[in-house]
Amino acid sequence: MKATLLGITTSTVLSIAPLLAGGEGWTSDFEAAKKQAAKEDKSLLIDFTGSDWCGWCIKLNEEVFQHAPFKEGVKDKFVLVELDYPRDKSKLSEKVQKQNEELKDKYGIRGFPTILLTDEEGAPFARTGYKQGGPEAYVTHLDELLEKRAVRDEALAKAKDLEGPEKAKVLVDALKAMSLEDEMIATFYGDLVEQIKAADPEDESGYVKGLEMKAKFAEFQKKLMSFGQKQDHEGALKLIEETLASGTFEGDTKQQVVFFKAMVLAQAEQFDEAVQAIDEAKAVAPESDTAARMDRIRGQLIQARDQAAAADEAPDDKDAEDSTESQP
Repeated sequence: MKATLLGITTSTVLSIAPLLAGGEGWTSDFEAAKKQAAKEDKSLLIDFTGSDWCGWCIKLNEEVFQHAPFKEGVKDKFVLVELDYPRDKSKLSEKVQKQNEELKDKYGIRGFPTILLTDEEGAPFARTGYKQGGPEAYVTHLDELLEKRAVRDEALAKAKDLEGPEKAKVLVDALKAMSLEDEMIATFYGDLVEQIKAADPEDESGYVKGLEMKAKFAEFQKKLMSFGQKQDHEGALKLIEETLASGTFEGDTKQQVVFFKAMVLAQAEQFDEAVQAIDEAKAVAPESDTAARMDRIRGQLIQARDQAAAADEAPDDKDAEDSTESQP
């Protein structure tokens, strides 16, 4: 009897999974989840969460993941993976912590909660996060995102029978349908980008040029940020002027560069020049989303200029005190 009880106890202990915020039905073993997804013909739903500190993560868990309608709605479509980044590290083994950090870097996760939907190999096809409305609405939202995989897979299958620019166009459509960040495209779909380049060496779609421009703009932002961290306004303005003179960027992207110029001038309290730069930025692409916000920003700069001028004209407390004491 004791042996039987001991056997039951031992097997029960060995079968207990790590305690996950999502509760039953979730796993923290990424590799095992991929194998399960491949075996069961499902996608992965990966929850990057901070279970003991992230307010929106906790709300998503309490409002959606813990409820039966959610679990019932996803059980035949997704393998659920919880990758937790708690402040209390004792909740996770060192192995799981290491895995989670590597996956956070690999997928470029910068905020929580982030929900990634991926295929059985871990290639993402959609990204989302917290949504209001409860479990039923969230399942509907996931079903809509799941369609992105269907569009992707259909396009990839179609591209196999095509050549040249026509093939490139279908592959471009597949990538655009997923609405993923360029960094994620480069990490997980670099082979498709290479196929696009090979099929359309003249870049008739303009997709490759667009990727290159985005990469150059990201590099420009990185350099500009380094000047900002040092409060080097002169260096930042020099970088901006050199970038504009090079003619590298056009349209909305050029407008953003000129807008950055206005912001640097404002930080340097050169408000008249900043207002002029805002006007220049708006003129570059007057129909853009950024241009629609320019008038409000221009008004704020004028207000800041007037306040600074008023402060310069007002006597300081010591001058006022000295003036009072000099009265007979």
